[in-house]
Amino acid sequence: MEYLGYLFAAYSVVWAVIFGYVLYMQRKQKRLQRQIEMLQKSVASQISHDK
Repeated sequence: MEYLGYLFAAYSVVWAVIFGYVLYMQRKQKRLQRQIEMLQKSVASQISHDK
């Protein structure tokens, strides 16, 4: 029972790290999605100019 505070602190740290990682990956995924959309538009415009 005396180590219950340490256990709670450890769980809190682990969940904070997981939450931070999920937020980081979400931002990275959004950035990649924007880049993909820009590349698709660029390719589409190149194809339309070549015709």
